[in-house]
Amino acid sequence: MNMPVEQGVVAQGQQPAPAVRELLENFLVAYCHQLDDGNIDQWPQFFRQDAVYEITTRENQEAGRPIGIMYCVGRGMLEDRILAMKTANIFEAHTYCHMLGRPQIQVQADGSYAVRSNFTVYRTMYTGAVELFTLGKYLDTIVVENGQPLFLRRQVVLDPRLLDTLLVIPL
Repeated sequence: MNMPVEQGVVAQGQQPAPAVRELLENFLVAYCHQLDDGNIDQWPQFFRQDAVYEITTRENQEAGRPIGIMYCVGRGMLEDRILAMKTANIFEAHTYCHMLGRPQIQVQADGSYAVRSNFTVYRTMYTGAVELFTLGKYLDTIVVENGQPLFLRRQVVLDPRLLDTLLVIPL
């Protein structure tokens, strides 16, 4: 895939220009805010049509195991996930609050951006109980098309091996 490099971007493996960094950081924050605010219908719009979304564990990633907790290929699978959440899944009401670390961003040869950011997610249950739900890192490939960042790939790598309950809302 040959993506045009945005103006002001330096060579592969280097940091992007400050304006591009700000664009990508704002994109990552907006993603989390949409999920935290319950705007789940907006979630697939952060991804390209052919994007991959994966949730796995650090243990699986380090062992090279291809199977994780969730694997979606294409925006259609993401939309199906939302539909299932609304119509088929039964779960206790809860909300998330994401805490993001400052992302590390590198320019790739094809003009995309390799982005790593650490995260923590707190969960508030319908009862008002708050708990640390999970933590880990996002490993992203982001492209900028017509001035709009989109995930080409989002790999969510969880530090814990297990989640205490069914994962319904995307991370």
